[in-house]
This record gives sequence, C-alpha cells and structure tokens, in this order.
Amino acid sequence: MTEADRLARKRYYIIVAVNMLGTAGAVLGLLIAGRAQHYGMTVFGGAVLLSSLYFMAVVPRSLARRWKTPAEATPEA
Repeated sequence: MTEADRLARKRYYIIVAVNMLGTAGAVLGLLIAGRAQHYGMTVFGGAVLLSSLYFMAVVPRSLARRWKTPAEATPEA
C-alpha cells in the first residue's frame, strides 16, 4: 500500500467520523426536544437538530472538495 493510499484511507475515515458526529448531534437534538418540559428547551433541541443536519450536509462535502486530487495529477484515460 502506497503512502497516497494510506492518506486516502485516513481522509475517508475522517469524513465518515464527521458524518457520525453529525448524526449523534441530530439524535441529541431530538432527545432534547422530545423530553423538554418548557418551550425554550424545545426550541434549543430543534436548533441543535438543524445545526447538526447542516453540519452533516456541508462539512463532509467541503472536506472532500478540499482534498480532491487536482486534475493535472490524474492520469489521462
């Protein structure tokens, strides 16, 4: 396995971990909103849920774009 393959594997695992973290945050937001006794805690749980969903949608995609192999580095087909 080459160094580039190891680096690609590490980056893949980082993206998967970011998705798992976002999922855990969304579940936490649901738990907070579902068990809330007051309206303020319900709003807080909803805010945590929405921010986690945004995190899951934006961060992995931006990491993949940042780590994308440049077009000049790929071999011609």
